[in-house]
Amino acid sequence: MLVMLSLAASTVWAQKAKKEVPESVMNDIYEKIKTPHKYGLALVPVENSKKMDCPTVFRKNGQWYMSYIIFDGRGYETWLATSADLLNWKTTGRIMSFTDTTDWDSNQKAGYVGLQDPKWGGSYELQKYDNKYWMSYFGGNSTGYEKGLLSINMAYTEKDPMVVHEWSRLPKPVLMSIDSNVQWWDNHTMYKETVLWDKKKSLGHPFIMYYNANGDSVNKKRGAERIGMAFSDDLKTWTRYKNNPLLDHNIGITGDPYLQKIGDVWVMFYFGAFWKDKGGAFNSFACSYDLENWTEWKGDDLVKSTEPYDNMFAHKSCVVKWKGVVYHFYCAVNKADQRGIAVATSKDMGKSKLNFVAPPPSKAKKS
Repeated sequence: MLVMLSLAASTVWAQKAKKEVPESVMNDIYEKIKTPHKYGLALVPVENSKKMDCPTVFRKNGQWYMSYIIFDGRGYETWLATSADLLNWKTTGRIMSFTDTTDWDSNQKAGYVGLQDPKWGGSYELQKYDNKYWMSYFGGNSTGYEKGLLSINMAYTEKDPMVVHEWSRLPKPVLMSIDSNVQWWDNHTMYKETVLWDKKKSLGHPFIMYYNANGDSVNKKRGAERIGMAFSDDLKTWTRYKNNPLLDHNIGITGDPYLQKIGDVWVMFYFGAFWKDKGGAFNSFACSYDLENWTEWKGDDLVKSTEPYDNMFAHKSCVVKWKGVVYHFYCAVNKADQRGIAVATSKDMGKSKLNFVAPPPSKAKKS
């Protein structure tokens, strides 16, 4: 009997330990991903009427590419840029544009390439499913900054994703805040998502979508943003995880999940903003062994507002490791409300010569 009790206790302890990532492992991950050197701005808008956001970096045929979004007052469009060295970038064009139609997503198409090789220091290439490349996005038909009903959908292409062209889109959203089976935490607005191809089907399905959404209040202004997940077998039909949300701070924003796998540890990069015990916006991470139980990092922010170009916010991560160097791309916002893409690195790679255009006179003194 004592032996049986001992075995049962050991089993319970092992299961609990597997759900929690030890502090020593968290510290080791931080040492692997930290980027104390700021290279500076990598991409900036051509004029003050445009704001650049949400980089996602991938690789193909020896070249690097970045999808990102631009807000111009009407809404979001998704763009593409290219680079040979991860530091110097050139915009090539739009891949999801406004449509002057009655489409549900005519004025908002904020896209994030999906099914990327998640291995830390791996190929960073996009994988094909059903002979197509895939991208998730949130969209809507209202004009303005994240206005109206925003829902999540999937876009796809059978063409070369590195060549600028308009991606095709599924005819209707795959996740909405007005779904009949919507959950309490995502019943107001949908935002950014990352779609992972888990070929081991660790959670019973090959495709996992991590996304942040606003919910939990009758008054939408009081709702918080949290991160949860959904599953799919074909990228077209999605089912919410029953134990959502995964990351929850009850107030402010917990958003923009982006995943990499370092050894046997999954790392979710995300940003927080306006938490009860922490103001401003900042980039952090959480770790998991099983893709559903996450241990959050409690130490230093991955990037901080320290420079004139990011002295308002330094947030929203896309992190890759290449040839021994870690590159942390993030959205840099200054006090003149100019918004671009910056990069910090694990080794000193010099300094960018790129700057924002001159701010509007009314905001010049704030910068």
